[in-house]
Amino acid sequence: MVSQSISRGLFAGLPGAARLRLAGSGASLARWAVVSTALAPLAMLSAWLVAETLQPPSYSPLGSSISGLAALGATDRWIVTSALLVVGACYFVTAACLPGLRWSARMVLLITGLSGIGIAACPQPVHGTNPQHLVWTALGAVALAVWPAFTARRAPSQPLLLRPRAAAAVTVVSVALLIWLVAETQGGSALGLAERLVTGLQMTWPFIVILALRSGRVRQERSNSVFRTDRCALESGRSDVISVANRVI
Repeated sequence: MVSQSISRGLFAGLPGAARLRLAGSGASLARWAVVSTALAPLAMLSAWLVAETLQPPSYSPLGSSISGLAALGATDRWIVTSALLVVGACYFVTAACLPGLRWSARMVLLITGLSGIGIAACPQPVHGTNPQHLVWTALGAVALAVWPAFTARRAPSQPLLLRPRAAAAVTVVSVALLIWLVAETQGGSALGLAERLVTGLQMTWPFIVILALRSGRVRQERSNSVFRTDRCALESGRSDVISVANRVI
């Protein structure tokens, strides 16, 4: 609260042109965040759908993992590998540009982005897996699962989805889905389905967060506009009353 008051005071003390430049810069960053949060799930979804159509008939999307599409020896593995690099870059952009986040939430996004690049750089071998791939995959999955908890803020103007109780509920669901995915890795028959569902839902959440933030900001601006209009009308009415009183006197 103190830091917010100081920043608001400094912002208010700037010249008008400087304030406009800062506001424009913030809006530009928010647009980049919208692009990055939308592009990450779209790139991943498109990549695995395209790559699946190129695999031999023995490949099953329901039972085979996404990592298998980028594994050594996979058909056109560059498709999913490239998507993983794009997704990692998107998380870096989101961490830098998404407004209203604490530094801890940004750090978790950076870890997620780094994990995506690490998964691409350490593909699965033709048979089995390797420790590096497992470490990067586990790190990214855990970071993405717990990230909603780091978006919680107690500010009265915070959107409902980002308030502590809502963020905790989303985190519980996300972690429960991750536990299901881990269970499927232990010989489950629906590993591919679990991974695609969990990955798709968790990767979409940052986009939902920025939509909630933008919606909350629009409502706040409308509320401030109505307040300013009412205040101007009140001051105008007060001046009219004083003018009439002076004429009578």
